[in-house]
Amino acid sequence: MTSPLDVLVVGAGPTGLALAARLSAHGTPFRIVDRSLDRVRESRALGIQPRTLEALAGFGVTEELVARGNPAMGLRLHLSGRTVSVPLFDIGATDTPYPFLLFLSQAETEGVLGEHLVERGVTVERGVEVVRLERRGSHAVCRLRGRDGGEETVTARYVVGCDGAHSTVRAQAGIGFEGYAYPQTYLLADLEVDGLEPGAVHSYMSGRGMLFFFPLGSPAPWRMLAMRPSDAPDGKVTLPLLQRIAKRYGAEGVVLRDPVWMTDFRLHNRGATRYRSGPFFLAGDAAHIHSPAGAQGMNTGIQDALNLGWKLALVCRGAAPEELLETYGAERAPVGRDVRRFTDRAFVIGTSPHPVLRFARSRLVPHLAPLARHATAPRRRVFRTVSELGIHYRRSPASTSGTRPPRRGPRAGDRLPDLPRGLQARTAGPGWQLLLTGPPHLWPDERLAPVLTGRTDLITVHRLGDRGPWPGVAQGLVRPDGHLGYVARGVDLEGLRAYVAHWLPTGPA
Repeated sequence: MTSPLDVLVVGAGPTGLALAARLSAHGTPFRIVDRSLDRVRESRALGIQPRTLEALAGFGVTEELVARGNPAMGLRLHLSGRTVSVPLFDIGATDTPYPFLLFLSQAETEGVLGEHLVERGVTVERGVEVVRLERRGSHAVCRLRGRDGGEETVTARYVVGCDGAHSTVRAQAGIGFEGYAYPQTYLLADLEVDGLEPGAVHSYMSGRGMLFFFPLGSPAPWRMLAMRPSDAPDGKVTLPLLQRIAKRYGAEGVVLRDPVWMTDFRLHNRGATRYRSGPFFLAGDAAHIHSPAGAQGMNTGIQDALNLGWKLALVCRGAAPEELLETYGAERAPVGRDVRRFTDRAFVIGTSPHPVLRFARSRLVPHLAPLARHATAPRRRVFRTVSELGIHYRRSPASTSGTRPPRRGPRAGDRLPDLPRGLQARTAGPGWQLLLTGPPHLWPDERLAPVLTGRTDLITVHRLGDRGPWPGVAQGLVRPDGHLGYVARGVDLEGLRAYVAHWLPTGPA
């Protein structure tokens, strides 16, 4: 009898490709299938947040993404005949090597991730559709249909639905998808624009709604996003229609030309009622969809994948208990809910026809916007939210503080900051990273033996001296996704030993 496949990844968008990269880094047997015959060629999602760039750096793809993209540092607010410049990421970004929002089309992002997988010997099986999923005992039985119409049955220990808003995995796993649709219709276009300062995001705000131009680069210099006015004709999106709407929203003197892609769409705000049902998991748009406000969607999906991937890898390897997989939903479902709530509020404020909000956009914002440069505390909070650097798992079962937690520095569940500079690069890798601060002689090998025995292939030790994220003598265990699982002061390793005994009980199989 053929042994079951460890993981079947359904969907080869950014989320599925990131999950495949994580599984490949750990050497986990898996297959990745997608019913589309080719990756996307349109831009679709276009912003990569600092936290996502950090999380992908361990695979060696971030520098290529940055080389192909357009780092934007400024926002130009066009308000009632004047323009206000607001820096985007000038505060609150001292602990990341990527203090910018990177504009890069989804097509390019998928291209970079796909090239990485090819280098790793991974084949994305395109034109392969999931026909039926069935739970049988602890495994999933999957019926797949290839592009030639032939079918095969695959048994897998786990199936991860990265297959978008209309997820087959979610439907066949019986997981609900609750929420609502927004009433407005929106227009997207990738095109040339004359009359805009390059290298910045441009926003035109009026009582009718908002119009955005994002610096894209490829497949066109600009991405346009606008709400279709209620009195605008339905039907095919055309360049003259876009030009009229741009003028109506206040973009006087801006000339649109040479579109490479135009479309209209409706937006939804929905979330999965569970992120797991037995052997079935959901990630990305299969688990949560929302407005594009803040460029959160693709980033949240990629980080779903990177959170789940190492947990699947360790459980499949026999190095971690099945209980570890329960922390996926415990950690990522709150993030998904927060993203849906945040994007909904931002979206409603920017587009609602309610008289109060229309008045605020047209009358109050022009007077308050110039003060934004001086509102450092609110801007810092917004940056930490939008950049996703503020995401933490402090309430996760897999986050534990010792009896003497450090008074300063990151806590258990926090992401590891890049402080001192270069710390993230030093600790990047598919395994766990044990950070030890204070004089190196306090950390002899014999002291570490109870923690490392049977786990030397899983945990790498870093004696940082006084170049660590905590002052004085401290210890921290960084998970493969860059978040701290355990943190404590002092040289007593009993708490750390108990932590690894629970989550890495036997070491590699």
